[in-house]
Amino acid sequence: MPIFYECDRCTACCRWPGEVRLSEGEVARLAALRGMKEHDFIQHYTRLSSNRRGRSLVEKPNGECIFLEDRECSVQSAQLQQCRDFPNLWNFPGFQQTCRAIPKLVGAEEYKRLIHQATGKILSALPASPREDEAEPKVPADEPA
Repeated sequence: MPIFYECDRCTACCRWPGEVRLSEGEVARLAALRGMKEHDFIQHYTRLSSNRRGRSLVEKPNGECIFLEDRECSVQSAQLQQCRDFPNLWNFPGFQQTCRAIPKLVGAEEYKRLIHQATGKILSALPASPREDEAEPKVPADEPA
């Protein structure tokens, strides 16, 4: 059964360094939300992404998202796709140590419904899940854990 992670809006993901890549539509929505012309928004809030194939948000000097204000996203209503997709459609090993999303074991159809509700995406198939024997590294009995 798949695990759906229900976001509790802890904003830990907004504090991790890394790129928040933007689509052209997202740039337009963010610029409108900030009351800016797209060109001005791009100059002030974005940079060339690391793969040089688009724009990413600039970060604060401490690595936080530029739009994180205290514990709130100042552009939440723009619903950036990369933000909506985390942690269910992308994450990284060990994200659970920082992210407070609540894991819920759900059936396949419920998982698809929840993913659509959270991300706007329609899944045709479930993501591959790790095999039981790959879920955690095994430590031989004679070695300390």
